[in-house]
Amino acid sequence: MREKTKRITSIGGQALIEGIMMRGPHHTSVAVRLPDGDISCEYLKTNYLRDRYRVLRWPFLRGIAGMIDSLRIGFQALNYSVEKAGLEEEEGEPGRFEQWIDRVFGEKINNIIMGIAGVLGVALAILLFFVLPTWIFNLLLLPLPALGGNLLYRSIIEGVMRIGIFLVYLILCSRMKEIHRVFEYHGAEHKTIFCYENEEPLTVENVKRHIRFHPRCGTSFMIIMLMLGIIIGFFIPFSNPFLRSAVKILCLPVTVGLGFELIRICGKYDNLATRIIAAPGLWMQRITTKEPSDDMIEVAIKAIEAVIPENGEDVVRR
Repeated sequence: MREKTKRITSIGGQALIEGIMMRGPHHTSVAVRLPDGDISCEYLKTNYLRDRYRVLRWPFLRGIAGMIDSLRIGFQALNYSVEKAGLEEEEGEPGRFEQWIDRVFGEKINNIIMGIAGVLGVALAILLFFVLPTWIFNLLLLPLPALGGNLLYRSIIEGVMRIGIFLVYLILCSRMKEIHRVFEYHGAEHKTIFCYENEEPLTVENVKRHIRFHPRCGTSFMIIMLMLGIIIGFFIPFSNPFLRSAVKILCLPVTVGLGFELIRICGKYDNLATRIIAAPGLWMQRITTKEPSDDMIEVAIKAIEAVIPENGEDVVRR
């Protein structure tokens, strides 16, 4: 078992297409490997919700604010990485419809497309992780009607199905060449953060020595949320898939707030309880993180160096 660091930081990251986004206490940087081999590192224009509203620094509420910031800033970072990495499609002469789109929406079209993609992604997630498991469980009631009145069985079976869907989704994604590279950047991000937390010089050789499984990771956060969803399901008496899903969606802020606090605790303390809580997420990171190449680590180092405060205010000592 890896010895825990003596400190934790508020620095976190997100793997992108050919790059990494790092979030510090007050700034967010994006470092991208350019087609010519150089590294472009710039700050995103961010205004964290917790800096605008003090109440969003409180326990549980800070998790909800962090989730909103992650989604909002993540879209900006993804857009930037695609543009800088030269991955935009090269097309011939635009047609009339494309000319009309460009004339009406101009440079905002990319943001609109990302917004539509985000809405469709949320709709698909609701269908797969909320409606589908409940619908399948209701089908199981036809040959097994005795399960119908037991909320414990219902919640556990639905929860296992959601985790199974999530696992299959990750495995399928990992087989895509582009996503596999994103997972390699994800590994570089974790290893670099570990290097920084252990107060070692940020060099490629130092970063390579660290493991790629980090307790404060979005993958671990998702697994914790899925597990919390099982517990919340015990208290939802509805069997209609749409009504039951609607109530679970309304409970999402509670799930996000609790999940964020558990992630913080697992990152700060090392004991039997935190190891048990963190174990499923760390295991799942064997899929969502891969060993990075040296050039990926160089990108991660550039990204994290840009957000390290000079006065050390990101450090939280025990």
